[in-house]
Amino acid sequence: MAGITPTPQGNGSGYRGIVGPLLIPTWAVIGIFLVLPVLLMAVYSFLTKEFRGGVVWDFTLAAYDQFFLNRGLFGDEPPVIEWTYITIFSRSIWQAAVATLICLIVGFPTAWFIATRPPQTRAIWLFLVTIPYWVNLLIRTVSLKFLIRENGPLNESLMSIGLITDPLPLVNTNLAVQLGLFYSYLPFMVLPIYAAVERYNFALSEAAADLYASRWVTLREIVLPVVKPGIIAGCILVFVPSLGAFLAPDLLGGAKTFMIGSLIDEQFRGSQGNWPFGAAAAMILMTLVLIVLTIYARAQARGEAK
Repeated sequence: MAGITPTPQGNGSGYRGIVGPLLIPTWAVIGIFLVLPVLLMAVYSFLTKEFRGGVVWDFTLAAYDQFFLNRGLFGDEPPVIEWTYITIFSRSIWQAAVATLICLIVGFPTAWFIATRPPQTRAIWLFLVTIPYWVNLLIRTVSLKFLIRENGPLNESLMSIGLITDPLPLVNTNLAVQLGLFYSYLPFMVLPIYAAVERYNFALSEAAADLYASRWVTLREIVLPVVKPGIIAGCILVFVPSLGAFLAPDLLGGAKTFMIGSLIDEQFRGSQGNWPFGAAAAMILMTLVLIVLTIYARAQARGEAK
């Protein structure tokens, strides 16, 4: 028996030989479905557009040049800054930031409410928050458009009770896009904050009350610093997908609400699309997201160092 008894290893090195082969499928999935598509997109962004769609394997920076500079119809004029795509990017950042703020304003009290319910009822509240997301995002977005259209249930209900006399033009507006983003990504804000609040020691709030601290002081000085990791995680989980969203802008917005996700999607449709330009826009978007995540990671590292 002594010959087959495993020898304990303090650093866990005895299990590395077993875990290593088990990770091969994981690394294969990551490589095939994550790393390879990103590398392919990066390569496509440096290729030349084929006249009938697709790409020609001639490497060039034309796609990136098209994104940032305007050289005229025939490309022989002095370059000027191309504000069209920069404006679309700026609008996307603004829309994503506003959607994140709205989700935070609604999601924080929602998460706090759920976390402070009796343990036997918390699962029910979480179920109610997540159950709409069992339905496909496309179906939910189309349903929202049906709800807020001029002859939809929302306008008809408001007119029936006398709050408005004419239908509100909600579709094809920034408000409609914000509603779509909010409806799509609210649980991504609620769940991380809920997890942080659930671990919060409420005795700290009781101690602050004993020291005559007001509720706002307790929230600002005690609660928020403790649940801050959950808030930041929720903001990232909402901001990043909102930045590249295209269903909400396409179905609920119009030309004035065009976002970067819609721009990228448009470049890969039909024979008139520009694959290298779409790939370049996708790589610029990914770079922006990586910058945001890097800033967050460095801030976290500095906070842990302190």
